[in-house]
Amino acid sequence: MKWSKYVKPYLPFFILGPLCMIVEVLGEVAMPKFLAGIIDYGTGQADIENANAFYKWVYQFCDSQAKTFIIVIMLAMVITAILMMIGGIGGAYFGAKASVNFAADLRADLYRKVQQFSFANIDKFSTGSLVTRLTNDITQMQNFINMLLRLCLRSPGMMIGGIIMAIVVSPKLTACLTIALPAIAVAVVVLTKVALPRFTKQQESIDALNSTVQENITNIRVVKSFVREDFEKEKFGKANGNLKQRAWDAMSVMIMMIPVMTLIMYIISMLIFWFGGNMLISGTLTAGDLTAFVTYVTQILFALVMMAMIFVNFSRALASSKRIREVMEEEIDIKDSETEGSNDNTVKNGSVEFKNVSFRYYKDSEEKVLNNINLKIPAGKTVGVIGSTGSGKSTLVSMIARLYDADEGEVLVDGRNVKDYSLYNLREGVGFVLQKNVLFSGTIEDNLRWGDESADIAAIREMAAYAQADGFVTGFDDGYQTVLDQGGTNVSGGQKQRLCIARALLKKPKILVLDDSTSAVDTATEAKIREAFATELKDSTKIIIAQRISSVKEADMIVVIDNGTITGVGTHDELLANNNEYQEIYYSQVDMKEGV
Repeated sequence: MKWSKYVKPYLPFFILGPLCMIVEVLGEVAMPKFLAGIIDYGTGQADIENANAFYKWVYQFCDSQAKTFIIVIMLAMVITAILMMIGGIGGAYFGAKASVNFAADLRADLYRKVQQFSFANIDKFSTGSLVTRLTNDITQMQNFINMLLRLCLRSPGMMIGGIIMAIVVSPKLTACLTIALPAIAVAVVVLTKVALPRFTKQQESIDALNSTVQENITNIRVVKSFVREDFEKEKFGKANGNLKQRAWDAMSVMIMMIPVMTLIMYIISMLIFWFGGNMLISGTLTAGDLTAFVTYVTQILFALVMMAMIFVNFSRALASSKRIREVMEEEIDIKDSETEGSNDNTVKNGSVEFKNVSFRYYKDSEEKVLNNINLKIPAGKTVGVIGSTGSGKSTLVSMIARLYDADEGEVLVDGRNVKDYSLYNLREGVGFVLQKNVLFSGTIEDNLRWGDESADIAAIREMAAYAQADGFVTGFDDGYQTVLDQGGTNVSGGQKQRLCIARALLKKPKILVLDDSTSAVDTATEAKIREAFATELKDSTKIIIAQRISSVKEADMIVVIDNGTITGVGTHDELLANNNEYQEIYYSQVDMKEGV
């Protein structure tokens, strides 16, 4: 990953920001000398013969009038202050533009990277961690870049300019600085070394807190139904307390920074006033020069403090940058094939075949979730997949759209390996109604348009009617313009399932996978939905994963999966006659409800 990618488009801002700060630095360096001239000429201590060329010219211009001289110098100070203001505003403006654009582009790339993740990639990062990296971590880098552009030349420039001017004013007093510089350098190195691991732990704690909050809010109905508020409060309290402690550990480093620097500054100031006062009494130093020297020393030490703050914030930004790099450099295990012409391949018929397919969620695990699966599904057929919970049904159908890739064997669509399709073309040909029905914030119409962005309202209503959703949608005051909450929490589970089915129908895919997607609707409504599949998607391959025998009883072919292997393939009557697993499921449901 190259950070320069996010700098080059805004290189003028990155250059102009520090350059504007140089104007402010020059003013900072000139101001004390102006003030010294006013003091010396006002008190009659000025040495015109030994003054610099600028003061000699001004004094001659003012016809040797001290009062006029002071007024001219004051005007010069006002002009300098205005130029400093312009430079400061320019530096702040360009620094903000550079850092904000840097962060926006980085955030966009990071988001695009996450969108490319397969399920296996996502499993490596928690949702809360990804949210933190997309928000807080990038903000930390943005703040650091903004600070760096404003101070990277200002602080060193002020320090160097202050040292030069201090030497010009009094070389003897400058020797006091030899005590301060090494002391501050040691303090900066020690504090930076201590800060880095603490800021890394702080960001990890933010991950944990975000995960806890997101999990609680997303599942608030379950929490309330099981009266687990106290447990969740305690869980949040632990995460919050952990973050508080780690934040304190990190901030304590910064708390130490200012007192240490201030102590050094006061020690140096006392030494300067002691030696400088003696030089003033002896006549080897003027009051104006002593004032200017003290100001320069203050500027030098202040510049060192700012540089120390840059290093401390660099520690925090470095911790965040490492976490961002982890996501950006994550190897995506499912991506478009480089096979020539693969991007032109589209799903045309919808036949599916699994050849010796095996799969593990954890690649170093000996136990296989799917073991040597061999299955042919002809195009246009309706296939039921049934089996116990955790038998591998959902994992199997996920491989059709390459949500997971097989560890062994291959998955074919239309007789072609799924890896020979572009991900876009493959997934355009496959429609999913997942086990967990997901709707997004926005109107019902916007959600259904996920199936077909160009569909008109007539087509949307037609597909909703097939999915048995049009009736309850038109019953809402706003109809298809009804706004759904995030996750569709303001509609019932059955309504949510029917909307998701309508969305998939609108896509008109060659392969439609329904993963236990009618579990929340009654059997009569389910029968009407199946009838819609038979008419509206008669040429499409329908794969129905279900727990209820009634959901797959009329399928052209039923596949029974148990513990990651296929134990039977056939019609309802064939399996009921000769497959033990199917018989167990059937009779257990007959016992619960007669007439299945």
